[in-house]
Amino acid sequence: MLLRDVERFLHTHQMAATKFGRLAAHDPRFVLDLRMGRIPRPETEARTLEWMKEFEAGNRAMARPHSFRIAANDEPAFETKGFCYAA
Repeated sequence: MLLRDVERFLHTHQMAATKFGRLAAHDPRFVLDLRMGRIPRPETEARTLEWMKEFEAGNRAMARPHSFRIAANDEPAFETKGFCYAA
């Protein structure tokens, strides 16, 4: 069951549920919704499990949210509402 795996992950990595939701599913309410009985689509569940596996393997670059991008000058940048800001 996905919720059990997510709860174990949160406890192991001392990560807030909202942070996990933003990073893994692009939805800060993802874990809360799971706790309330949400059943994610199989694709969402597989993507979430893969994200957790990548994070635990130490491959943090693969575990970054999709909103993280590299700016034209090869520096990290973050996208906010369609705008890209260099970090």
